[in-house]
Amino acid sequence: MVKGEAQAILQAPCNGEHALSNATAVRSSPLSEKDIDKIFRTIDIPACPEIVSNVMAETQRDDPNLNWLAKTITADPAMVAIALKLANSSLFRASSPVTDVRRALQRIGMRNIVSVVVATALRTSMAGTSLPFIESFWNQASTLALIAGEVARRQYGVSPDAAFTYALFHDAGIPLMARRFPDYLDAIDASRAAGCLLIDAEDERFPCTHTVVGGLLARNWGMPLMVSQAIRFHHEPGLYDLPDKTLPDGALSLIAVTQIAERIVSENDGREDLEVGDALFARAAAHFGIDEEELDALREAILSAASDD
Repeated sequence: MVKGEAQAILQAPCNGEHALSNATAVRSSPLSEKDIDKIFRTIDIPACPEIVSNVMAETQRDDPNLNWLAKTITADPAMVAIALKLANSSLFRASSPVTDVRRALQRIGMRNIVSVVVATALRTSMAGTSLPFIESFWNQASTLALIAGEVARRQYGVSPDAAFTYALFHDAGIPLMARRFPDYLDAIDASRAAGCLLIDAEDERFPCTHTVVGGLLARNWGMPLMVSQAIRFHHEPGLYDLPDKTLPDGALSLIAVTQIAERIVSENDGREDLEVGDALFARAAAHFGIDEEELDALREAILSAASDD
């Protein structure tokens, strides 16, 4: 990806030199060439692997070769595990489990085949980061993605597949930040201990945030523009008031679905929500017109479905 394309999607600067009090005010100001150069110099954005490019190209054909896709995925045990887990999840309301990769791919569809391959490739590209952290990160991301898909299923006009894809990758910048900055995991622990949002700790301590890095990564790997836009803005304090030309409604809906899912997950785990915060969660529920009674019913239905996985 050329820098001009990066500027088109990353509409906020890396702002480590700004004080925390100013950070939220400047997140949505335009990126300068200097800002873009800083991102490329600061973070090693992994190049898109050939397997990802090849699978994306195949799934976008008018008549994708399912046999070739199955053979490609079968060659990687990690991809097989993710594909089968997804195909047998409650998201697809399967009447019987599948153990065959080809049948699994038929069930999950082309968009999610790409998600399986990208998730595995990203995980591989993050070698050098604490293995327990990476394992925990992707396990949590997978759980969140399934629940976000369930939330989307119950909202009008939101694709469960798109919600799954976005939720799975929306924090993909975090492992890259952890690989680049030796004290990043300490910053995560400190933000949790202080009861503050990670994005605020990033604004204060690092030259860029995981939203900037994640948005650039998603675009660099050829993921849908709507996904990269949603990744870029999902911690913007005023995101629900941004103009459609900056953040299209479809991207905003992906963020809202995932923020609701994140709150459900944190409540179910008995921990404080330090990812979304009360203000954004309230706006996420309001985005879909969900009142407290409907939210309680949604929680119950989602957790019941998730327990079957």
